[in-house]
Amino acid sequence: MLTPRELLTTTRSVRLRLDLERAVDRETVEECLRVGLQAPNGSNLQLWNWVLVDDPAVRARMAEIYRASIEDQQRMSAEAAAAGQPSRYPKTPQQERISRSVMHLRDHLHEVPVLVVPTIAGRMDGVSVFEQASLWGSVLPAVWNFMLALRAEGMGSAWTTIHLHREREMADLLGIPYERVTQAGLFPVAWTLGTDFRAADRSGAERAIRWNHW
Repeated sequence: MLTPRELLTTTRSVRLRLDLERAVDRETVEECLRVGLQAPNGSNLQLWNWVLVDDPAVRARMAEIYRASIEDQQRMSAEAAAAGQPSRYPKTPQQERISRSVMHLRDHLHEVPVLVVPTIAGRMDGVSVFEQASLWGSVLPAVWNFMLALRAEGMGSAWTTIHLHREREMADLLGIPYERVTQAGLFPVAWTLGTDFRAADRSGAERAIRWNHW
């Protein structure tokens, strides 16, 4: 049994260690989601909806959209580099490891037992920072609760957003009303290969803590 501190500090983005062979039952995922739905949200309006996909054919199509979105991102990154714009992702050993794990998920996403797409009512296009923060703040705590609940059960996930380059295409596939609803990401859900996850290195975090003034 994980202590609360262990749960909070060892819930990681899991890609390479997702068990693609072990079936995931709907009841376990739904119970984890019920934990997620206990999260606070704006005015307690609960404007979220969650699309959970275990149909192999639909997962395969979702994976195609995901891969196409990665190609979109790679093209945009190459164009930015050609224009002399600095990259957000420095070429470090850590970033190279993350890149390898991202590519692994890209290649195997269709094999992940369950894919989850959380949504929030409303669109972010052209709205104020206040409204954006209000909408995101009304769904992201529930998503994190969901990931913590998965970890407590011996399962894992990763917070992916790359498919949002093709959000409308995903909406059309899943029947999500794009004009009224914003997707918050795509979350692969599977049992993990082992449960011995460790806290991350946050040794530089002290530099980000500021009291009273920037």
